Amino acid sequence: MVSLWENWRSGVGMGRRGPKFDTVGGPSTYAVELTKRNSELSLTKQSADSGSMRVNLSWRMRSSDLEGRRRRTGSLRHPLQMFKPDVVQAHTQGVVNVDLDLACLYELVDGSKGVVQPLGGFMGDMNAPPYVKLSGDDRFGSPSGETIYVNLDHKDEIKRLLFFVYIYDGTPAFDRTHAILSLFPSNGPRVEVALDERAPQARSCAVLLMENNKGELSVRREVRYVYGFQAELDRLYGWGLQWGRGYKAGKV
Repeated sequence: MVSLWENWRSGVGMGRRGPKFDTVGGPSTYAVELTKRNSELSLTKQSADSGSMRVNLSWRMRSSDLEGRRRRTGSLRHPLQMFKPDVVQAHTQGVVNVDLDLACLYELVDGSKGVVQPLGGFMGDMNAPPYVKLSGDDRFGSPSGETIYVNLDHKDEIKRLLFFVYIYDGTPAFDRTHAILSLFPSNGPRVEVALDERAPQARSCAVLLMENNKGELSVRREVRYVYGFQAELDRLYGWGLQWGRGYKAGKV
């Protein structure tokens, strides 16, 4: 009987290597995780560049670093504690209210540019330019989160898309949330990007850039936090739009 160690050694000896990208889950929930080390993926090479692609933002609150250290310290006595959801308290012992919004800056091949976002009611369109549509605005961090749909049957008309997350109001608390941006192509594994860096004062984060380069559609992890809003992201990526103050429906 050949041991796992011998199998591994023989694989190395034959020049075999493991998967290039970090993977999440088992066969039924297979996902590719974009990280700093492996930050880019070709959707075209994955045969995942057609049909309707769903882009989902989900998040949950997490405790402060201090609370996390206390929990880890006591994990030997109470090992199941590490799996319990975290409850976040503000300095006044009130619950921190975080309203994360998912949005997308778009640039089409014909030079058209704009944004799809809850602010101002720019919800987009699936069957007409920009071929990007926001499904709704989740203000409560529910498990379903927020979702943007992209019609990749029109990928030849799309030059680039920048998916970003911002905190409309309330406490800047990217360090208090565990957020994940997930792409669900019509074919192939989902792609995940975790907003896992500490940026307690940031109001926005450029998460993922999708680009069409000579017919090849690729996605690249960004995770770049900024302390302003859309105008600052615009300057960072050279979009060239004019920005004004916007409001959500029901808020002033």
